[in-house]
Amino acid sequence: MSARLPVFPLGTVLFPGLVLPLHIFEERYRDLVRHLVGLPEGAPREFGVVAIRAGWEVAPTGPPGRSGLAGGEVTLHEVGCTAELRQVTELAEGGFDIVTVGRRRFRVVDVDDAAEPYLTAEVEWLPEPAGADEVADALAARVIAVFRHYLGLIRPDQEEISEQLPEDPTVLSHLVAATAALTVADRQQLLAIDDTPGRLRAELRLLNRETALLRQVRAVPVPLSELAGLPAPN
Repeated sequence: MSARLPVFPLGTVLFPGLVLPLHIFEERYRDLVRHLVGLPEGAPREFGVVAIRAGWEVAPTGPPGRSGLAGGEVTLHEVGCTAELRQVTELAEGGFDIVTVGRRRFRVVDVDDAAEPYLTAEVEWLPEPAGADEVADALAARVIAVFRHYLGLIRPDQEEISEQLPEDPTVLSHLVAATAALTVADRQQLLAIDDTPGRLRAELRLLNRETALLRQVRAVPVPLSELAGLPAPN
């Protein structure tokens, strides 16, 4: 099943269930927020967030409202996640501060930079796991143990975050992917994995790699201030 979505290219990866606050200042994305706010009551107010493979988040100087994607300035990854608009604050200068929550993964089929001031894309929805999975449950227990050890190396107070770790394997896999100090490439790889056991196995490998690195050099690859927020309540 396919659909057409507004698309917001970003230098980060969004996962289902994770909070993403954004400051909207470019006119084309102000138009996007106005479009979403103006939708009929009950209509899904969501847009696609896709990580940038190469290029810039901010459009270069040129014709107003054009992304420049066709000119090769921005290249996107194939897999993204929709962001559901939860809160909008209009600013005095005309921009917006918004709060969104990741909802559904998708694969980009085709990008259009001419139909609207902002990018739109035809997307295919990706499968999401449903029901109990004994393999996922067993892997989740291992990931929790390794993740808590990892957090102990990068955070002075582990107790608060440990209490918030979800038991649901799929929710846990998304939280770990978004919260661990990984590169965009690592996170994008995790987002593209369709099944929860596969994502948890990949996270075990990545966490073991990062833990070994931290033990050797006592360094974190990205600032902690860039780590994603915790899952939002449904």
